[in-house]
Amino acid sequence: MINDIWINLPVKNIEKAKTFFAELGFELNKNYGNSPSSACLLVGQKNVVVMLFEESVFKNFTQHEVTDTKQGSEVLFSIGAESKEEVNEIAKKASEAGGVVFAKPGEKDGWLYGCGFCDLDGHRWNVLYMDMSKMPK
Repeated sequence: MINDIWINLPVKNIEKAKTFFAELGFELNKNYGNSPSSACLLVGQKNVVVMLFEESVFKNFTQHEVTDTKQGSEVLFSIGAESKEEVNEIAKKASEAGGVVFAKPGEKDGWLYGCGFCDLDGHRWNVLYMDMSKMPK
């Protein structure tokens, strides 16, 4: 049975990427996965693993070219927030840390509040707060 998921991302500069994600509140796993060319981050209460790899290391694993994030997106990562205020805070932190907010915080359909940002390497992230009490049935 599958019991874990690890998200692997290519980055141009591992130290800058670690700093960016630390400023957003991602936790660096101090037990494993960290080297001069990689970083292991833990996300959320379930500790989803996000591995950052220098592009050359990532390309060696995948045996494939890295997507040009200026030309297109391969994936959108969505992370849950506990409140509208937390969505706002993450958007602000992402911008201050050098990321680009491509969708400013806002409400949709009366129950969903979110924003979207690109990290330093152009990977797209979605931050969502869902008020389930207002979700249409």
